[in-house]
Amino acid sequence: MKATYLNPRLYRILIFIGIIYVLGFFYPLSINIAHTLLVLCIIALLLDILLLFGNKKGILAQRILPEKFSNGDVNSIQISLQNFYFFTIKVLLIDEIPFQFQVRDFNIKRKLKPAQQQGLHYNLHPKERGEYHFGSLNLFVESPLGLASRKYIFSKDQMLKSYPSFVHLRKYELMALQNEFLLGGIKKIRKLGHTMEFEQIKEYVQGDDIRTINWKATSKQNKLMVNQYQDEKSQRIYLIIDKGRTMQMPFQGMSLLDYSINAAMALSHIILKKGDRAGMMTFAKKMENKIPAEHKSGQLKRISEALYNIQTNFWESDYNRLYQDVKNTISQRSLVLLFTNFETLDGLQRQLKYLRAIAKNHLLVVVFFKNSELQKLMQQPSENLEEIYDKIIAEKFDFEKKLIIQELRKYGILSLYTQPENLSLEVINKYLEIKARGMI
Repeated sequence: MKATYLNPRLYRILIFIGIIYVLGFFYPLSINIAHTLLVLCIIALLLDILLLFGNKKGILAQRILPEKFSNGDVNSIQISLQNFYFFTIKVLLIDEIPFQFQVRDFNIKRKLKPAQQQGLHYNLHPKERGEYHFGSLNLFVESPLGLASRKYIFSKDQMLKSYPSFVHLRKYELMALQNEFLLGGIKKIRKLGHTMEFEQIKEYVQGDDIRTINWKATSKQNKLMVNQYQDEKSQRIYLIIDKGRTMQMPFQGMSLLDYSINAAMALSHIILKKGDRAGMMTFAKKMENKIPAEHKSGQLKRISEALYNIQTNFWESDYNRLYQDVKNTISQRSLVLLFTNFETLDGLQRQLKYLRAIAKNHLLVVVFFKNSELQKLMQQPSENLEEIYDKIIAEKFDFEKKLIIQELRKYGILSLYTQPENLSLEVINKYLEIKARGMI
């Protein structure tokens, strides 16, 4: 039968019986003993198979998946087992885990008493967004005799999507509401410009700003009428993610794009909780995945759906096209956080004129990354000439990054220079700092 598998215990017994047969050449009495043992072994094997297949239901198993994977976080997979045999069984569980994890020897062993129900779990740590396909949940059950196993198959072909990290959203929310991110010494500064929302047209009274006179309404009413405005309560914050070749650089199994997407997800949650309007878009050769900045129900889900399957490519990002798209898409002054990466000052200089053009109309924050491996290399003591050269080169690259910060500051462009693993915390802190200073 296809569902029947012979266990190592049976082969060991047969090897033992074979040895007794060999001894029969020297001790004839051993032949009879070997015959008897062989017959008993066959009977035991048939009895074992009868016990395993006598109950049609036997065992029930179910793989319980979460609603979705949280990329970059530990996710728990639950499995429920229930024994319908009247005897204690041993279970070998082999789950066909998605190929992205490259786990080829996964198995769990358990003992179940009669009518016992047991739950177990194991953890997976996805480092890619997209779809994860689980295969079959295979169970090999053996009776106390242990000569054969019966195979059961459950939960065939389940699919789970991996979304940008959402596991820590609640933690970030609590910290943001308590302002635990913020550093001391923040000083509010004068806003550059203002944004007003139209409220109503009313009759002019002494003290009203004459610049708000509505001449069309005045001519109709034959008396001075003015437009009344109110300060816009929520600010527009756009998260723009570069998905060009520079964002493919991996750190701890995840690309810079993955870190940026996780940070964008966490920051969007905080922006909406703070009452501001969150929007996002991605770019390489052209602007894609556009989500207008809004503050309404379902906005976080729309952002999550847009982010979950974004991939990098080998193209050079087109900052000229980025500037044109930002100019055409974002009509009002907004806070724009640009997730990208510049490794050298020359690389920044090629794109600086476009960043300056964006910064003329918006408050621009350029988010780029420290190289964690270079940071470790710089901190290690040098023991030979080769290590000294390596350390000097690492310090040169780090110095270039600091020059990039200075160059951006020269033109009034804010920057955030952080390690990939700290990006979510750092970018939320930057947003709260900007908001506390009244810069938007």
